[in-house]
Amino acid sequence: MYSLAFDTTGAACNILLLKGGDILSRFEQSMDFGQAEALMPQLKRMLEENSLRFADIGALFVCVGPGSFTGVRSGIAAARVFALASPRLKVSGVSAFDAYLQTFDEEDIAETNAVIIETRRDDFYVQLFDRHLQKITEPQALGRSDIIAMLKDKGCLVSLSGDGVERFLNQPSGLCLHAIKMFDSLPVEALATAGFKQLKARRLDFPKPLYLRAPDVTLPSKP
Repeated sequence: MYSLAFDTTGAACNILLLKGGDILSRFEQSMDFGQAEALMPQLKRMLEENSLRFADIGALFVCVGPGSFTGVRSGIAAARVFALASPRLKVSGVSAFDAYLQTFDEEDIAETNAVIIETRRDDFYVQLFDRHLQKITEPQALGRSDIIAMLKDKGCLVSLSGDGVERFLNQPSGLCLHAIKMFDSLPVEALATAGFKQLKARRLDFPKPLYLRAPDVTLPSKP
């Protein structure tokens, strides 16, 4: 089965085309803006280079956030359009938290595991998981000191993953750290892995945006 996975929610546009578990084509480009504009042309190019039509794709996995408001909306809109155009296509939304969990190897897993995602503000998106990678907390946006206090309250070793980890650890945290996984953007292979796990467990989740705060809006100035 051919499958696609893509993410436009962070500081990059990342796309993966697979056949079974083998990677056929990959596109990864860091960008602060323009992820939505890059997505469709790159998808088209990747399919053409592999002599595929979209009708050949059996599964599609899209990151649903949290992240850029425009990036989340754009990726989900594309996935929903594909679902309408190809009713037999299996489409599922994957949260960035679930995707980053796939970056932990077995030896990386601690009693408490935190996914920390960049917000480009003073705070971070964060969610905590136990040693079985079951959620301890719901996703939320918190300041650094609040996250540290929450982790210290667990009183045990902590492993961290996410594109917000580097900034989070820019200053001493006082945490007992077990494993640290830093990324510039969400690894699209991790997104695909999380999607395939949903598919195998028959827990496909039709893409819905994961927003943890309202979008930034600037009202026009009065003349």
